[in-house]
This record gives sequence, C-alpha cells and structure tokens, in this order.
Amino acid sequence: MSDRGKLFGTELRRLRIAAGISLLGLAKRVHYSKGYLSKIETGLKKPLPELARVCDNELAAGGELARLVPVTPSEAPPPSQEEGEVWPMGLARDGTGPVQAVSRRGLLAAGAASAVSFRTGTGGGPAVEESSLRTFRTMFGQFRELGQTANHEVVLPALLAHTQTLRELAGHASAGNREDILVLGARYAEYAGWMAQEAGEERTALWWTERAAEMADSAGDRDLAEYTRVRRALFALYRGDARGTIELARRARHGRLPPRIRALSLQREAQGHALAGDHYSCMRSLDSAREAHSAASADSELALGSTNLVDPVAMVTGWCLHDLGRPGEASSVLDREIQRVPTRASRSRARYGVRRALAHAAAGNVEHACALASRMLDTVDAIGSATVTTDLRRLDRTLARFRGNSSVRELIPRLTQSLRVRTDW
Repeated sequence: MSDRGKLFGTELRRLRIAAGISLLGLAKRVHYSKGYLSKIETGLKKPLPELARVCDNELAAGGELARLVPVTPSEAPPPSQEEGEVWPMGLARDGTGPVQAVSRRGLLAAGAASAVSFRTGTGGGPAVEESSLRTFRTMFGQFRELGQTANHEVVLPALLAHTQTLRELAGHASAGNREDILVLGARYAEYAGWMAQEAGEERTALWWTERAAEMADSAGDRDLAEYTRVRRALFALYRGDARGTIELARRARHGRLPPRIRALSLQREAQGHALAGDHYSCMRSLDSAREAHSAASADSELALGSTNLVDPVAMVTGWCLHDLGRPGEASSVLDREIQRVPTRASRSRARYGVRRALAHAAAGNVEHACALASRMLDTVDAIGSATVTTDLRRLDRTLARFRGNSSVRELIPRLTQSLRVRTDW
C-alpha cells in the first residue's frame, strides 16, 4: 500500500470519528460494506477515487479526501503529425472497405494499386459550387441524425469521403465560396473525429480534430478552431485527466467567442473540476455556463455540440454531481433531464441513460439501476460507443458491490455480454 493510501485511511477514520459516525453508519451512507471500509481505514485495501469523493461529501471534508486519491489519467497516443496525407477509400466488390488517413509515404510503400483515391472534378463555376454547398450542408444534418441511431462503422466512412470531397472542392472554388466550403468541411472533419472517438480510436479522433482546426483556420474561422480545444478537453475527460480537461477548456476561451462555444467550454471545465472533486469551482463554472447558454442563439444545422439536449447545462450538472460524490442528487437531475431527450436521439439517451443508472446504483437504488440498465443495453450494443462503455464499466464495478442482490445477479450476464462485445472490437 502506498503512503498516500495509508494516509487516506488514517484521515478517513479521523474525520469519521470527529463526525460521530460509526463505521457501519458510514458504510450505510456510502453503500460500501463495513468490512471493505475497515480494510481501507487500516491500509489493507487501496482506496478508489469514487469512494474518496463520496466519503468526502458525506463527511463534509471540503475536497480533502478526494485530493488524497486523485484519478490517474490513462495514457493516450499522440496524434499523427505526418504531412502530405491522402485519404484513400479501399472498396471490395460488395462495396465494403475502410476509409483511413495515411501519409503519402505510407501509401507509396503499400503500393498505389492497394487503394483507390477519391478524386473530385474541377470547374463548374460559382453557381455549381453554391448548389453543391447547399447539398453538402443538408447531408451534414442527415449524418448527424444517422449518427444518433447507427454504429460508427456506418457513419464514419461516408463522413471521411465527404470531408475529402469538400477539401478538394475548396481548392478549386471561387474566392466567394472557398471559405464557406472549408468551414463546412471542417464541421465534417470535426464530426468525423467525434465518431472516431466513439469507435474508441483516440489517435484517429485527435488526428481528425486537428484537420478540422486547420481547415477552419484556413477559412478564417477562429471560433471553430478554438472549439477544437473543447473537443480535446473531452478526450482528456474520458482519460480521467482532470487537470488536462480544465486547462484545455480554459484555453478555448481566449479572446471573444460566441456564447455557445463559451458555454460548451465552461461545461467541460466544470466536468474537469468535478473529476478533481472541487465542488465550488465546478458549480461556479456551471453558473457561468448557464449564463452563456442563455445568451446563445438558436441552434442551426451546423451548431457545435449536441443539439438533442433541451438544457445541456442541467444535464452536465447531473453528470458532475455523480463525479462529486453526490449520486442521490445526480440521479434526481438525470431522471428529469433524460425525459426531455428525444426518443430518436438514441446515442444521447444511451450516454446519459447509462450515467443515470450509474448514479442510482451509487446512491443505493440498486433494483432501479438494474431496471434502467436492462432497458438501455440493446441500444448500447447497437450504437457501439466507446465513451458510453466507459460508464458501463463503472456501472459493472458499482453493481459488483451488491452481488447478493437478485436484480444484480439477473443483470450481470447481460451486462457482461455487452462489455465483452465492445472489448472484442
């Protein structure tokens, strides 16, 4: 056991006794067994961040316990910085095949015959460019709708091909249309990065996020370029990197930004503070996010971030309350907000639905958590989201504390099946 783990156990026992709470009393409050907490206090078991945060809240430790057991960020590979990339589409006779980014050097090494590069024609004039732009803008909205119900394997290849098409169109477009085409291409690239993250491919997701920033910057759209920092903050959040999440979100707010992007960056910063166990800073960021969101214009077909949440700040508040060790409060907020997510938005409902089940489980509402999870697993399997699976694993670990419960015993085989399917990809 590390010195920090032993210190946590000693401090937990000191705070518990000072609060006049027995070991059994604390066990009932935080929904861990008395025996487990005893081993934590005596240094025989390593404390987990989830336990630290919920004990911190119950004992009003002001973040002291949470700071003793910080989340350990997982490592992520750096994005590729190779230049001169091409985006080939390899197709079999049945029309299937991968679309991926490779360097020109890599393509030459593999042999030009191994890939078919998608090329666009040139010419046509401003009228044709404007017509194409309208069509691609309409299709982008359709891709976003498709991404809510379909697996990334369905959506991502077409997104990449369309991004390449738009980049080449911009290269031959008239001055009046070039910037608009690049901005739309950047949105395609940014969404491709999100789909890659959903596939669990962080290196690829970061690569496409960088391409989106470059295209936006070429078009003079600094707002979209700054938004990519918000996206990178999300990568850090799912790696468990609280400090990185906060720093990236703050860096996205340099200069004057539209209220929507400012609100999104503040929401991400709040999630970083929650992961760090800093309740005050989290709530302060959420308050600022709420002000910015109220000033944001109505959603458009190219709106950044999710367009399926009626009150995104409220939903993120529920998310943060769980990470702050307040699962009872979190479940109440998520219960309310999930009812406002459209039924067609399967991916959003799965993301917040699993987090809702996780909050109920952590709050001791085990049967209800199992019922909620059982209803979500078919959707989770269909969309194949790596980010949703992150919370599904947390739910599995949380329910393991209640393995004697009949609802848990009934759910575990189905839950294990979903987790195994995702691991095998």
